[in-house]
Amino acid sequence: MDLSNRTAVVTGATAGIGTATAKALHEAGAAVALVGRRDDRLQALAAELGERAVAISADVARPDGLADRVHDALGPVDLVVANAGVMYGAPFELADTTEWQQMLDVNVGGLLNTGRAFIDDLLEAAANGRSADLVHVGSIGGHQLFPSYGVYCATKAAVEHLTRNLRLELGPRGVRVKSIEPGIVTTELGDGMAHDATRDALQGMRAALEPLDPGAIADAIVYAVGAPRNVNVADLVVVPVGQG
Repeated sequence: MDLSNRTAVVTGATAGIGTATAKALHEAGAAVALVGRRDDRLQALAAELGERAVAISADVARPDGLADRVHDALGPVDLVVANAGVMYGAPFELADTTEWQQMLDVNVGGLLNTGRAFIDDLLEAAANGRSADLVHVGSIGGHQLFPSYGVYCATKAAVEHLTRNLRLELGPRGVRVKSIEPGIVTTELGDGMAHDATRDALQGMRAALEPLDPGAIADAIVYAVGAPRNVNVADLVVVPVGQG
């Protein structure tokens, strides 16, 4: 895929799928704004990638001035990967409700904030006959059931329904809105959850299923955004073979 004429934003670029996606887009030729909360990791990634990669330290739950900072560094963008997310699990009656709030703030609020910050750029790119992509990184949890992950799955269900609605609203105006739904991937996601037994069970599931490398999801994103301008790869579900 040749993305040498594209300018991208990747949120959650400090680890896992975000880091892999930033690398894959940059390798394909895109200029990339690396957005995340851990500035040391962003700076190291920007240094590794070199030209056409800039670190933008920001919290998508409170992204004041994010678009202006990206514009100052790279100009308008035409490719947005809203990837930042958190995952916590616990039996409903034992859950730490601050974890619920964080999932709502990041998985739903942060995704909304990211799209809103750059929608004018995407609409302008589309109006000028260029590809314009808004990519939501969801989860198979958006339409499957996982005990002890009800609130996380609810946030991802919101992502999926938002994606479908925005596709209907923005597609006729030339913006391709798409959802990438990973299954079990080797990432930091879930490592910080408070409930020990649920965290241990997640680690066991990953060990049993031969989880995907984050690069597999990055490759899927590059494929989707590299399609011809009038083609929208609208939904991609990417899971380990053992997950079905």
